[in-house]
Amino acid sequence: MSYFPMFVELGGVSCLVVGGGRVALHKVQVLKEFGARVTVVAERILPELKAQENVDCRERRFVPEDVKGRKLVVAATDDKALNRRISRLCKEAQIPVNAVDQIEDCSFIFPSYLKEKEVIAAFSSGGQSPAVTQYLKEQTRPVLTKLLGELAIQLGGLREQVKKRIPKQNRKAVYEAALQKGLEQQALLSEEEIQKMTGGEAICKE
Repeated sequence: MSYFPMFVELGGVSCLVVGGGRVALHKVQVLKEFGARVTVVAERILPELKAQENVDCRERRFVPEDVKGRKLVVAATDDKALNRRISRLCKEAQIPVNAVDQIEDCSFIFPSYLKEKEVIAAFSSGGQSPAVTQYLKEQTRPVLTKLLGELAIQLGGLREQVKKRIPKQNRKAVYEAALQKGLEQQALLSEEEIQKMTGGEAICKE
């Protein structure tokens, strides 16, 4: 069954990663990139993981109480039975859980993704083929540039001006023209260009 693609706000959200190895480190880094508040529980935790800023590392055995109050859990130990146990606890508590390399024990999976500012492209094969998702990621990389991420922020900042100045039926054309202009000149729009576009001179003709 295919997974429903849903982007979730993780800023300040309490997440738990059980495991202290390389895989756990990678999951922690991903969660942190999206602003999550991460706790790590494992009997042995890599020094590199302990060195991560703003990560609460608890070097001890996992206990069921560790999942309480969490909004998302990752089971990243090398013990499949423990990962399954964690998964069951989370599912009973209706907490989204990912058990690494145990697709049958996951209620969500980590996609392969590209991120530039607020623009994110994510790819999934439903856990079937990392080669496919990696291919899609590499094909998209030339398109999802740093400039595109910056342009998205600039266009977002224009929304109030556009709403005030541009008739509703013409707004989409303004945004498309602004994006195209930025991509063609490989730079953010100047204030003069913004004023011209949001004033409707080039686009909105009654």
